[in-house]
Amino acid sequence: PLDSQLVEDKRWDYMHKKVGYKDTVLPKEKSVKNSQFAQPLFEFSGACAGCGETPYIKAITQLFGDRMMVANATGCSSIYGGSAPSTPYCPNSEGKGPAWANSLFEDNAEYGLGMHVGVEKLRQRIAEKMNASMNDVAAGTQTAFKEWIENKDNAEGSKAASAKVVEACKKEKASIAKEILALEQYLIKKSVWIFGGDGWAYDIGYGGLDHVLASGEDVNVLVVDTEVYSNTGGQASKATPVGAVAKFAAAGMRTRKKDLGVMAMSYGYVYVAQVAMGSSQNQYFKAIKEAEAYPGPSLIIAYAPCINHGLKLGMGKTQLESKLAVEAGYWSNYRYNPLLEAEGKNPFELDSKEPDWEKFQEFLKSEVRYTSLKKSFPEQADVLFKQAEDDAKWRYNNYKRLASN
Repeated sequence: PLDSQLVEDKRWDYMHKKVGYKDTVLPKEKSVKNSQFAQPLFEFSGACAGCGETPYIKAITQLFGDRMMVANATGCSSIYGGSAPSTPYCPNSEGKGPAWANSLFEDNAEYGLGMHVGVEKLRQRIAEKMNASMNDVAAGTQTAFKEWIENKDNAEGSKAASAKVVEACKKEKASIAKEILALEQYLIKKSVWIFGGDGWAYDIGYGGLDHVLASGEDVNVLVVDTEVYSNTGGQASKATPVGAVAKFAAAGMRTRKKDLGVMAMSYGYVYVAQVAMGSSQNQYFKAIKEAEAYPGPSLIIAYAPCINHGLKLGMGKTQLESKLAVEAGYWSNYRYNPLLEAEGKNPFELDSKEPDWEKFQEFLKSEVRYTSLKKSFPEQADVLFKQAEDDAKWRYNNYKRLASN
C-alpha cells in the first residue's frame, strides 16, 4: 500500500538532493564505469521487468541526453517511451534533456531525418548571420562568433563555443545579438537519434531506413532487435531466425534472418555496429561513442532478449542471455567504421571471440520460442535447428572474411 512507502520520502529526497549523480566528478566518456555515475535521462520506464531494450537507451542518454533529439518508431520503445501522462525521458539539473516524439512504423526514419535537416537549416542560418555581421559587432563578440563557426559541428567544441556566444550576445549592442539569442537552443550541436525495433527496421520501415542511411546525413539509428514484433503481437519479422516460433510462423520460421548490418555496410559510408550489452559492455560503449562522433549516418543493431522469447532463465537474466547468445555463435558483435579505411586500415572489426558451437543447440533449448517447436513438430524441429546452426556458422564465417581483408 502507498501509505507504507511514504516513510521513504525523506530518504529519497536526501539521496536525490545530497548524494545524487556525479556527472561532473568523473569524465563520463572515458569508461563504462565512469558513465554510470552520470544521470540517465531515461528513468522509470513502463517496460517489462528485465526488458532487454531499455539498458541500451539508458546508456545513450547518459552520454548524450542533454542534447538529444529522438524520433521513435511505433512499437515497444514508443509505448514505454511515451505512456501518457508520463514519460521516462527527463531533464537534468540544468533543464536540458532529450526531445522525444513518436512516429509511425512506415516513416519514422524519414521523421528523424526531418528533425536533423530542420535543425541544420537553422544552424546554417546562425552561421550566415554571424558571418554577415562580423564587422558590426564588438571584438569580443566577433571572436566568439568565429570560434562557434569553427566548432559548430563538433559536439563538445560547440558546447564551449555556444556558452561564449551567449555571454557575448547578452552584452552586445548590435541588433544581431537578439537574433542569435532567439535561436540559442540551436547553438549546441544536436545528437539526433532514430529508435525502433526490428519490425520497423527490417520490415515495415525498411524502405525509409534505407533512404535515410543512403542520404549520408549525420543521424544515428538504434535498432533494438528482439527478432519478433513484440508489442504488436508476437508476429514473425525478417529478423526472426530459422526455427523460431512466432505468429505466422507457428511451425517454425523457414527462411534465414536478414542481415541488416551487412546490407548497410554495402554503402561504404555508413557506420554500422552489432552489439549485445550483456556480452560486452565495453564494446557497446565504444560503438555508441563512435557512432555519435561519426560525421554521417550510423546504425547500431542491439540484441534485445524479450519476454516473447520465453527465457527459461527468467527475465531477470536478460543480460546473461545476451552473453550466452554470443558465446554460442547465435549473435556476433562487430563494428564497421568507414573512417578507418581512410587511414589504410580494415574498417571491419569482429569484436566477439570464436564461438563454442557445442553450445548452440543448448542455447536454442533455453528459450520457449524454440522448444515449443520441438513439442509441436519434433521432426521438423530437428531439421530447422540444424539449419539455424548452419546459418549462424555461415553468417559468422562471412564476418571472419570481412575481418581478415
